[in-house]
Amino acid sequence: MYDELDRPSSAVEDYVKAIYGLDERGVEVTTTAIASRLQITPSSVSAMLTRLTGTGLISHRPYAPISLTPSGLRLAMQVIRRRRVIELYLVNCLGYGWDEVEGEAEILEHAASELFVERMSNKLGDPRIDPHGDPIPTKDGQIQLPPSHLLATLEPGATGTLVRVWNGDPDVLRYLDTCRIELGNRIEVLGREPFGGSLVVRVGEPSEGRVHGFGYGLAEVLSIELDS
Repeated sequence: MYDELDRPSSAVEDYVKAIYGLDERGVEVTTTAIASRLQITPSSVSAMLTRLTGTGLISHRPYAPISLTPSGLRLAMQVIRRRRVIELYLVNCLGYGWDEVEGEAEILEHAASELFVERMSNKLGDPRIDPHGDPIPTKDGQIQLPPSHLLATLEPGATGTLVRVWNGDPDVLRYLDTCRIELGNRIEVLGREPFGGSLVVRVGEPSEGRVHGFGYGLAEVLSIELDS
């Protein structure tokens, strides 16, 4: 773990977090993908990748995907743990909605000390998931990824439980709130509209569930743990 006095800059932390996030989603980690995720120019990304390679945080060869080194992965786990513990604390202890934490956590994750984060974690009972279902790495950098599938990949007839909303996009979370959809809901895939239309799902038990049409963009950020 980094000492607070030689902690990497917020930009470095954002980069290793972005690289991990892309890889976790199964997206090839390229300069263009990082630029899109961080909403900056590819030339800026290229300059930072040279710096990160020099400090041993990433492995980057021309025309090959970018990957975190062991030290880069350790840093990413620290940043992600800090971020997700903060988000859960804001919701559970300070009354924030799950759609309100994105901006606050973005600031606090770079300012909070490790001691402060561990005090929050202890207060929360050493949690394993954040308000969006994202797994929280342990203090020693381990992370457990429960088996789940993106809703967009499921076929009609599949049933399971909503366990994760990827990316924490406030607009997505507010939409789910308007539909009264939350983590732990039962999800059943009823069918697909023709010609690339919406995925039709039932939320809740068959006798009282609500039927919704989810576009591909929404179905791509919802993870379902399938019934056994």
